[in-house]
Amino acid sequence: MTKYTFSWLLLGMLLLFTACSGNQTQRSEAQAVVDAALEAHGSPKLNKSVVTFKLRDIQYRALRDNGAYVYSRTFTDSTGQRIHDVLSNSGFKRTVDDVEAKLPEEKAQAYSNSVNAVIYFALLPYFLNDAAVQKSYLGEVQVKGEPYHKVKVTFAQEGGGEGFQDQYIYWFHKDRHTMDYLAYDFQENGGGSRFREVSNVQEVGGIRFQDYHNYKAADKDFPIENYDRAFEAGKLEKVSEINLDEVQVRELE
Repeated sequence: MTKYTFSWLLLGMLLLFTACSGNQTQRSEAQAVVDAALEAHGSPKLNKSVVTFKLRDIQYRALRDNGAYVYSRTFTDSTGQRIHDVLSNSGFKRTVDDVEAKLPEEKAQAYSNSVNAVIYFALLPYFLNDAAVQKSYLGEVQVKGEPYHKVKVTFAQEGGGEGFQDQYIYWFHKDRHTMDYLAYDFQENGGGSRFREVSNVQEVGGIRFQDYHNYKAADKDFPIENYDRAFEAGKLEKVSEINLDEVQVRELE
């Protein structure tokens, strides 16, 4: 090996080490921000709990017991039938007027994803330390004159669920440690993205629950990391409100 070859090899190893160190620092900073947010939101109390709430006249229930979970939703459809969906570690089941329905796999997966998504967003930031979550710190920014930590979340394919390709950006207040904004993209129904702003907060059982104003950009391929700037510039369209009603929490023994 010549002196020059060795020098290039040494330089390459140094650059690789620097890149790895930088990535590790990003992950560590993001982890610290998320851990602080979980405490600020009272999320550890969800480890052994039953949470119930209504969203758009549909009743939801989320039972969690240290990794075991049972999520359900109950509503009456347009024909007057009582629909009860249950998603758990064991899978998904739908009953119609108390009779189990046989569903095509595609429909069962769609209903399962729908139940899971509502619970996921309702309990955020609770799930941000799941094993499949990959966090990176994007730095400090200002939104409406307030200081925020900006964190990006992606998912490993293993354990990341059906939407493992989705990406999220979270804005955590630097001082209060609250999750005040989030943006995400999705692949379903042709794809797109959304930006959510907290509109109302209620604390129940020591846990912070949040309502949101839901926005979108004109371009469905809009980069979600730029949503904060577009929001401040007034370039987003409000498409809906997400309000949790009748929230109740019961701690499991």
